Amino acid sequence: MDRELTQKEILEKDFNNKMRGYNPTEVDEFLDIVIRDYESFQNEIDKLKSENNRLLDKLDEQAKQMSTQQQNQSQSSSSVTNFDILKRLSNLERHVFGSKLDNE
Repeated sequence: MDRELTQKEILEKDFNNKMRGYNPTEVDEFLDIVIRDYESFQNEIDKLKSENNRLLDKLDEQAKQMSTQQQNQSQSSSSVTNFDILKRLSNLERHVFGSKLDNE
């Protein structure tokens, strides 16, 4: 966000007095309001940036947790699949070799 003025620059701004110029007290009061608005906006921006960073960190953490859960699920499903394969293989061996033993 590009700003041309800072709060300090507004506060320290001096205007030249002319014979029929503005009332310096009114100008100062108005600039005080502008400064408070700047401070308020900056505080809100800082708060929102902080909240945004907190939410991004939370999102990263949840993404890591999901990744870990997916890895655990894939490992557990692999072990179940491997177990099933071994069980089937054992049944086939028993069937094949059991038939040969019965024939002898």
